[in-house]
This record gives sequence, C-alpha cells and structure tokens, in this order.
Amino acid sequence: MKAHRCRVCGNPLFFENTRCEVCGSALAYSLIEDAIVPLSGGEYRAGDGLIWHTCANRDLAACTWLTADAGTLCSSCALTRTRPANGDEAGLAGLVIAERAKRQLVRELHRLGVPLVRQGSAADPAGTGIAFDLLSDTPDGVVIGHTDGVITINLAETGDAYRERMRIQLDEPYRTVLGHLRHEIGHYVEWLLLEIPDRMDAARTLFGDERADYGDAVTRHYAQGPPDDWRRTYISSYATMHPYEDFAETWAHFLHIRDAVETAEEYGILRERAVPHPFSRLVIDVWLPLATGLNMVNRSLGQKDLYPFVITAPVLRKLDFVDDAIQRYAAESA
Repeated sequence: MKAHRCRVCGNPLFFENTRCEVCGSALAYSLIEDAIVPLSGGEYRAGDGLIWHTCANRDLAACTWLTADAGTLCSSCALTRTRPANGDEAGLAGLVIAERAKRQLVRELHRLGVPLVRQGSAADPAGTGIAFDLLSDTPDGVVIGHTDGVITINLAETGDAYRERMRIQLDEPYRTVLGHLRHEIGHYVEWLLLEIPDRMDAARTLFGDERADYGDAVTRHYAQGPPDDWRRTYISSYATMHPYEDFAETWAHFLHIRDAVETAEEYGILRERAVPHPFSRLVIDVWLPLATGLNMVNRSLGQKDLYPFVITAPVLRKLDFVDDAIQRYAAESA
C-alpha cells in the first residue's frame, strides 16, 4: 500500500479516504497517477487537461476511484459481472468489503503490468478477459473458484464470524477476502499466461502435471489430508491438493510479499529499494527478516503470527518462476 498525502494540506491519507479529515477536501483515487487526488465539483482535472469523474458505484460500493466518463463504472467496478440485488442489504454490505479488496488487487496487477480487461468488452477480442461474480450466500452455498476467466466469490466470506469458522473447519492458518482474490486471480493468470505448451512444460517441473484429474484430487485431499512432509515443498497444505492449487497459492504469496514489502518501504519501516531479480533474493534478504520481526511484534501483543508460513528452497524456486512469468508477460505486452 502506498503512503498517500492530501495534495491540498499534506495530511496523511488512507487508500479508501473520500475526504481529508484536516482540510475537508473531497478526494478520489486515480489509477493512472496511483494517487489520491482532490475533487472539484465531483470532478478531477488531470495535468494533461483530461477531466475524470467519480465512479457510479461511489454510493453503492463505497468506491473511491475515478472513471473517464461521467455516470460509468471505474476500471475495477466494471469487472464485476454479477452483484447482489438492490434489496439484498446483507449482500450489499458484503459487496462493499469485497469491492474494496478487489480494488487493491486491481491496483497490484496494474503496477505489475497485467491490467485486467473486462470479459466480453471491445477490449477483449480474444475472449481472455476477466469477470467477477460477487454472490450472496445461498442455502446450498456458493463455491469460490475460477472458470475460464470468471472468478466467483461468496460474499459470506466478508463476515468475520463466517470466515473464522471456515478457517478453523479447514485447518487454515490464514483466511481473508483479499487472500481469496489473490488466490483466484492466480488461477486466471495461469490460464492466461501459461497454458501454452512450451510454458506449461516448465511449470510442470515445479508444480506437477495439471492434467491430473481435479475432482479426484479434491476428494483425496479432503479424505486423506496433505502428505506428512508437505512443508518441505509447499507454501500451504491446500497447495498439495493439485498443481493448479499449488500455482495459485504460490501466486497469492507472491502478491502478499510484494505488497507487504512495498507498504513497509512506504512507511519507513524498510529502506526503499528496487525489487531484485531473482525474486527469491527479496524473500531471503528482505521479506523473511521483516516477517520474523512482525511475527514477534504480534506475539508481544498476544496475537497470532502475522505471516504464519515457512518458505523453503522449493517454494523459493516456485516464487521465482511466478516472477519470471509475469515479467515476461509485461515485456511482451509492452
């Protein structure tokens, strides 16, 4: 997360601020500038003379982002294909939380050089765009997942009690809405960037053969659990279920680490530096010492570890693979 300041008075701001608490200026976020900017009459005039407008979801989903055309959705909200009905109060409350996490994800991917294109739009002639179905829970439940560019999220996950109950039931050390989004976008990234013969061959050497039957893998995982020695080669027990899940879990931690390090640099906890290559150098030299220190701070306050994961040499190689794939995609796109 970036350390934002009000351009009018210099007061520190948070990513979701819509008004400066010191000078009262109305605010919105510009993805192009990666900055929180002041509004005048609900509009922002950029340095190039373009006029930007507040997102049409500013009231419905507490969206703080700008859009090029008045009355339209911003580049993050436009990716949502399905949302709760207007009369679904519980669902709409969850939508606010889910959309907030999605905006953070969209910003991350934009900075990585992977701008997300709305599925079915004019900018998606190849049919490889993305869409989000943010759904209210049902008696039969809503399955979180990714299929051919569509990511489905159960908005029940935005409730702390529900999410903690599921975390305990599935024996997970960590469960957040942003974590779900980062994991599912990992499935999309693999589908988009790697399901090409020469690239999948390389992925299989690290993550395994994704052609293994997924349904059988799920049944086996929940019946037998992970292998006893899973910590030697996987970032999480869930990653052991199938090569697709191993990649998605690795991708999620790639984003976790990048965002946490950026935040620590922005707030002066770490000295600012360029992201090294290979990515494993950042993990070893910067992230692991930082994570250990933050875990000890949490323990000193009687809290759980902030980052309750162990990163081994095989996991480092997987993280480097993810980083190489995304850098290659950004270079090819450019």
